Amino acid sequence: QVQLVESGGGLAQAGGSLRLSCAASGRTSSIYAMGWFRQAPGKEREFVAAISWSGGITYRADSVKGRFTISRDNAKNTLYLQMNSLKPEDTAVYYCAGGNLFPEKKVDEYDYWGQGTQVTVSS
Repeated sequence: QVQLVESGGGLAQAGGSLRLSCAASGRTSSIYAMGWFRQAPGKEREFVAAISWSGGITYRADSVKGRFTISRDNAKNTLYLQMNSLKPEDTAVYYCAGGNLFPEKKVDEYDYWGQGTQVTVSS
């Protein structure tokens, strides 16, 4: 029905920047809200940021406020996460997710998931 593919992950130094992208294909009309989550080894998948269809409503985890920005380009069916001032604790696999209506902060609220992209931040 829907396929989400993340890209843009890699290695960055502390204080550096990365921009993640998530390309959606298939029945993209089923996706209104979208979000980013991350999961470090041995830890639960945690919320990073979410955005509504129009981009008018955005949520960010306290740990990334002032550093990360979520955005979307519906004409390109693409979700973005601009990550600045990266810290070693940002190291994780980052996943994009899609939902039916409203942006949510919980994993169980999303219907579609990408395969993840690795982000590694060195000190």
